[in-house]
Amino acid sequence: MRKNIFAGLVTVFMTLTISAAEAPVSQIQTMSARYAKVPLKVDLSKLSAGDRAALQKLVAAGRRVNHIFLQQMWSGNVALNDKLKKDTTPAGKARYDYFWLNKGPWSELDNHAAFLAGVPAKRPAGANFYPEAMTKAEFEAWLKTQSAAVKTQAEGFFSVVQKSSDGKLRLVPFSEAYKDDLAACAADLRAAAKLTENATLKTFLESRAAAFFSNDYYASDMAWMDLDAPLDITIGPYETYNDEIFGYKAGFEAYINVRDDVETARLKFFGDHLQEVENNLPIDAKYRNPKLGALSPIRVVNQIFAAGDGDHGVKTAAYNLPNDERVVHEKGSKRVMLRNVQEAKFKTTLEPISKTVLAPAALAGLNFDSFFTHILAHEMSHGIGPHQITVGGRGTTPRQELKDVYSAIEEAKADVLGLYMLQHFFDKGYLKADETRLYTTYLASSFRTLRFGLNEAHGKGMALQFNYLTDKGAFVYKGGAWQVDAAKIKDAVRDLAHDLLMIEATGDLAGAKKMLDTLSVLRPDVSATLAKVTAVPVDINPVFVTADELDPAGAGR
Repeated sequence: MRKNIFAGLVTVFMTLTISAAEAPVSQIQTMSARYAKVPLKVDLSKLSAGDRAALQKLVAAGRRVNHIFLQQMWSGNVALNDKLKKDTTPAGKARYDYFWLNKGPWSELDNHAAFLAGVPAKRPAGANFYPEAMTKAEFEAWLKTQSAAVKTQAEGFFSVVQKSSDGKLRLVPFSEAYKDDLAACAADLRAAAKLTENATLKTFLESRAAAFFSNDYYASDMAWMDLDAPLDITIGPYETYNDEIFGYKAGFEAYINVRDDVETARLKFFGDHLQEVENNLPIDAKYRNPKLGALSPIRVVNQIFAAGDGDHGVKTAAYNLPNDERVVHEKGSKRVMLRNVQEAKFKTTLEPISKTVLAPAALAGLNFDSFFTHILAHEMSHGIGPHQITVGGRGTTPRQELKDVYSAIEEAKADVLGLYMLQHFFDKGYLKADETRLYTTYLASSFRTLRFGLNEAHGKGMALQFNYLTDKGAFVYKGGAWQVDAAKIKDAVRDLAHDLLMIEATGDLAGAKKMLDTLSVLRPDVSATLAKVTAVPVDINPVFVTADELDPAGAGR
């Protein structure tokens, strides 16, 4: 969701140059101010007594995920965290706050440059999933000597690669690498399972606790798909953005949410029509999935707490999981919409950005419902299109074929398919046709995403979209501001959807790289526009008020 997946890497997994200089505290404070602090306070009055008691345990479990994720990001992270938090001076607090916001000593909005001394000048491309000095050639040569089972694990989500004392590579499952933290987290999940009255939540929590020991997440992912509870919980290893070499290894994250039943019921319509959208994708029928998974649930929630990969740098507004293609094939995927987070982003960043980037006549087209609905359609679009493909006679997936560029292509695909999906609903009369608001809000939101930087998957994917649509005449720059050409936008969206879908359907790595190299750039007119909004916060920095009230012992961290 947020991480750099575009590699300029040839042989070495980690930059070994050490940062000798530390950013001045005033600069760190300025960098930190780009994230506007927003309190997240959630109404728990409708929860049962059992769920309220369970919630306290779940927040505690989520906090443990932060410790696991610190280890995953860099081998020196835990020691540095412990050192920084001991400095309680104003300067020390500023350093620690920005370290915690990034979950490491590299600034995500500044191309992962170090802001503290004594650490690698750039964030390790392989995070802490691989040995620091291992070469790509070394890994690939080792992989050729392994059995099919080991190869599957090495290219899978749930293991790290280490070097034995004899210098040989070996795989270490997450269950061993993070054994103590996972045991403590499992204990919290099992305690919460005993407190809640909801059967589906009990099943998920117990199966996920078991997965922490077995390192097999399939059953608990299936249980998560069946989760239907007032407490909507996501916890475990999911996204692979931090493995910038291959995109294989999953980071641990946690989202502790309360379901919004009214909004969830309102959006059931989208899930009911997902197969119809798949059947009408702008690609040859042979690349479409004639039968999506039986379940494609949508949950609208309010976030109480986030941790790990779900709470560093730019914050997640929605997510579509799981990433296990077996589960997606059998049950579909679940879309979780973080409504209170989206509202905070819209008010804090998008509204002020739009006043600068949009032509005056276009300003009336901006509205939150279009922003919210497109994010929903984006998340749904991750679950449609090619997932199981054939390349050279062998069964594979777009993720495996596109490797390190998959995330940027997939994020771009989800964005543009979200527009395509909503246009289909407008054309069919399923939704009130409000095309001007949809495309205008999307245009303004493009600049919000571009500010995340081109080192980040969403930013890189957005640059690709923006330049493609501009080249098609759908976005027009005139008089120092932007507007949508209503006569060209629909065809341009369809064309881009086709091109991205075909890259995934054919596993076209060369085509993907060519498209990114050509289009994932900031052109002068875009750079000039971005320069006008530097005073607007780039994103939010949630303060988890309700979580801290539930778990005061862990408040703040």
